[in-house]
Amino acid sequence: MPKGSELLVAALENEGVDRIFGVPGEENLDVVEALRQSRIELVLTRHEQAAAFMAATQGRLTGRPGVCISTLGPGALNFSTGAAYAHLGAMPMIMITGQKAIMTAKQARFQIVDVIASMKPLTKMTRQIVSPASIPTVVRDAFRVAMEERPGPVHLELPEDVAGEEAGDVPVIALHPIDRPVAPAAALDRAVALILAAERPLVMIGAGGNRPRLVEALSAFVRRARLPFFNTQMGKGAVTGGSNLYMGTAALSERDYVHEAINQADLIISIGHDTVEKPPFLMKSDGGPKVIHIGYVSASVEEVFHPDAEVIGDIGATVTALADRLGGKLDPNPGLLALRQAILERLNDRAEEDRFPITPQRIVHDVRAVMPEDGIVCLDNGMYKIWFARNYRTHVANTLLLDNALATMGAGLPSAMMAAMLHLDRRVMAVCGDGGFMMNSQEMETAVRLGLNLVVVILRDSAYGMIRWKQAVDKFPDFGLTFGNPDFVRYAESYGAKASRVDAVEALVPTLEAAFRGGGVHLVDVPIDYSENTRVLVEELGTRAAMAELK
Repeated sequence: MPKGSELLVAALENEGVDRIFGVPGEENLDVVEALRQSRIELVLTRHEQAAAFMAATQGRLTGRPGVCISTLGPGALNFSTGAAYAHLGAMPMIMITGQKAIMTAKQARFQIVDVIASMKPLTKMTRQIVSPASIPTVVRDAFRVAMEERPGPVHLELPEDVAGEEAGDVPVIALHPIDRPVAPAAALDRAVALILAAERPLVMIGAGGNRPRLVEALSAFVRRARLPFFNTQMGKGAVTGGSNLYMGTAALSERDYVHEAINQADLIISIGHDTVEKPPFLMKSDGGPKVIHIGYVSASVEEVFHPDAEVIGDIGATVTALADRLGGKLDPNPGLLALRQAILERLNDRAEEDRFPITPQRIVHDVRAVMPEDGIVCLDNGMYKIWFARNYRTHVANTLLLDNALATMGAGLPSAMMAAMLHLDRRVMAVCGDGGFMMNSQEMETAVRLGLNLVVVILRDSAYGMIRWKQAVDKFPDFGLTFGNPDFVRYAESYGAKASRVDAVEALVPTLEAAFRGGGVHLVDVPIDYSENTRVLVEELGTRAAMAELK
């Protein structure tokens, strides 16, 4: 008869799981043996946090939960940041952790912490499995909950005695299609009436609109409704193809060039906005544009976001129904479109400047030059994220992965590794600051061991650059945020990776091209000049705000 561990693996196979990431421990050894005999690949990482980031990114890119495994206590707690990353970022993921036997206590309280309690605020559901016979239903429920809107992480704890106990003849639970609720016709009609009555309607695509299954529906909506649109940071890349309606990305909350269009709009059709993101604009209690919220779930009412109308239901079905009602009835507002060219030109300002160390604008420009339209860039978290969000143009969905929810450092390399595993035929690049890279740099060994094709760009300023910049903006002394670095070229080579150092601005593009052509894991060390943060994001945009107040 199968043991609980074997029944768990059979249930995971039933869900279509093809790989599990993690660092098992002695409490998981029954599960590890069951995996050895299954068709599921165990991807051993060097830290549990990286395993969780990889599993979450698999969920983000496929819509199906990624799975990761750890032991009890310290291993399980190392999942915490990854759990929060998936929870705030709405990425479906299953975390499986071990635990000491629950029928006996031969090691007393050694390594035992209440992982269920610690995971409760970080997950959609957390459960301890107390009986082998319950495993098929628990696993089926875990996948269903993880995938339901709003998607997110689910945690299962499997004690070692339950894993090793014979389960009896317990069948797995068959999968069945789950339909999502559709918005009522009355809500759609109200939204259409508001849109047709508006003089300057503007679409905003947020994180909830950036799901793999929505790509075709949203792209068709933009073409058919012919409404100018912008996106939040995590809504970036939700629409495929070129468009003369794209107005930009709201990488800041106010005063950026895209906010000229937002401020002129009299109606914002917000598709999938999730207020876990840093606000893309600050909604006023009186004055300013009206807002329609289109989402799977009701809007989260916040000080800076309180919509005037809501259309709740499957977003794909909603935007298709709106396009059916609006098709042929609208023309883009010429005033908004007149702003478009100026906005995009300002974003491209100094993009080819030949200063060294290299400016953020030039780095974004050169990365875009070497990445094909379907190439995937995965960002860690740092000051450069704002520049990529503002300046990097996407034409294929899910080709710029960034985190504007938890916004944690350390996720860029594992996320890019997952993208490279899923898309063997596409160029994949991780862009990391030197601070964020070192938080999970040990996964370079994992990437090399897996034989991935991946370019890792390290933007080196020897500081926690975003916080140091904010420290300067707030007029605090420069203190406590600088550090030393290893020789990144030799460091990468010690893991068996290839590596290069860029020592002139004109060398960046050829170095990146050579790295991709050479294949394998290749680290590129790039010094960056962050003085543009102050010139553009403080002085230039601040001057614009002051001038607007004088008008």
